[in-house]
Amino acid sequence: MRRRAFITLLGGATAWPLAARAPQSAIPVIGFLAGSTASANKSPLAGFRQGLRQTGYVEGQNAHIAFRWAEGRYDRFSELAAELAALPVAVIAAFSPGAALAAISATKTIPIVFITSADPVKAGMVASLNRPGGNATGVAFLDSELVGKQFEILHELLPKSAVIGLLVNPANPNAATHMRDIPAAMQALGLQIVVQNASGETDLEAAVASLVQRRAGGLAVPSDPFFYGRREQLIALAARHALPAIYPDREYVADGGLMSYGASVTDAYRQAGVFTGRILKGDKPADLPVQQAVKVELVVNLNTAKTLSIEMPLSMLMRITETIE
Repeated sequence: MRRRAFITLLGGATAWPLAARAPQSAIPVIGFLAGSTASANKSPLAGFRQGLRQTGYVEGQNAHIAFRWAEGRYDRFSELAAELAALPVAVIAAFSPGAALAAISATKTIPIVFITSADPVKAGMVASLNRPGGNATGVAFLDSELVGKQFEILHELLPKSAVIGLLVNPANPNAATHMRDIPAAMQALGLQIVVQNASGETDLEAAVASLVQRRAGGLAVPSDPFFYGRREQLIALAARHALPAIYPDREYVADGGLMSYGASVTDAYRQAGVFTGRILKGDKPADLPVQQAVKVELVVNLNTAKTLSIEMPLSMLMRITETIE
């Protein structure tokens, strides 16, 4: 490969226009579009690279990745997807419902592999799960169904708490879905659910403080790239207010959060990496059924539980997938 072409492939966003004009490389370029930040996605990104390796592709050797991070700003998805489509890239890997829809709008010819917490059929990403039919396929985990389970786990852990807080990002197109199961959860558990919106970095501190003032005994955080990218801030706020919180995946717990319940994000990224590699080898998205992430984990940080003076019920201890100390 020509030295200049190699350098421009690795040089980041400012070098990509040069790479687009350079002679086409035999090494495929994968477009990577995500809603959070690079620093917040180390573990999921490792899962994606693992999936690529399973199909024979190693970044920097026989594949390159062009990263685009929205950094929690969903209004940037369309612009970033258009950038990737214009490079061009061999496939676009899009991680979140908004990223996937932006990529699908940007190109009808470049293959797309998505991870989505929205129903991909209802969202118009694919014709059906078994026969996607277009230029997109991927992995779906319907985390909105898990919000009610998060409330149930918090209620089991905190039986004397009648009020549970829920953070919602109104800028997330999937926010309405997160809210869908709340009335049923309230009725079934006899809980009062108080909802607090937060869509900017400066909103989080005020949102958590407001929940505490409203006597929330626990906090549920749904899956959202904005929250995920600022999980250290969320964990610190929960610790400051001694507020037991449940999160959507284990990365929060690994960083000091109390507990998580949800699909394994890292494994979903690995599956997306496998799909990406298969497409690079010639498979068509239309022929690859959408995979449903079925690996659900209950992860607990024992040190955080001890700090909060929380004793796990025996019934919960028997269901824990992983403990972190």
